[in-house]
Amino acid sequence: MTSSRRTTPPALGVFVTGTDTDVGKTLISAILAKAWAADYWKPFQTGMATACDDTATVTALLGAGSRQYPPACALQAPLAPWAAARLEGITLDVTGIRLPHTTQPLVVEGAGGLLVPIDEKHMMIDLAARLALPVVLVARSTLGTINHTLLSLQALAARDLPVLGVVMNGPLSPGNRQALEHFGQTPILAEIPWLDAVNPRTVAEAASRVTPLQAALIQAGLAWRSQPGIHK
Repeated sequence: MTSSRRTTPPALGVFVTGTDTDVGKTLISAILAKAWAADYWKPFQTGMATACDDTATVTALLGAGSRQYPPACALQAPLAPWAAARLEGITLDVTGIRLPHTTQPLVVEGAGGLLVPIDEKHMMIDLAARLALPVVLVARSTLGTINHTLLSLQALAARDLPVLGVVMNGPLSPGNRQALEHFGQTPILAEIPWLDAVNPRTVAEAASRVTPLQAALIQAGLAWRSQPGIHK
């Protein structure tokens, strides 16, 4: 993996990634954006040919008063950005990605997991490093999550990337939560059970349970910006 130079972050924000694909990143991103009155941005969207448009989904879930930025690149195939771009004859380059200009908190959603390739040299973890935002890791709550989550946390630690915490998505699992907190040495920010329906009302209800994390977001954002070498 190639290291990417970090850019100056916005006032506050997080980079939402997952332990795997279809782990619930978009839903959790919408919940966090609602809880923090944040803007939303997914830089790389794939799967447009299969009606996958996470920006449109978040827009519908958040409703009026929220702002969502269009992707830097929207690709047709439901593949990693690197593979989907090759099918369309497009050359991607992470080094050209810049955060949207906003004075609001910003929730940035990655595509897939941390080691999903974006271009010939960079993976999603390189984008997280470049955007210089603390990471929120979305994990399943069910069987298998311990291995996937701890591996993801190890990858982030190896790159010295700050982790705000883990959000567990799915049925409550006290045993898995205890294992992740103990072996991952990372706080569980929230546990979001399966929603009977995913709509603006249920997203707002889930958001009400994570609103107290605003203080943690502010603290992490300020601490990250105070580190040497993150500014241009």
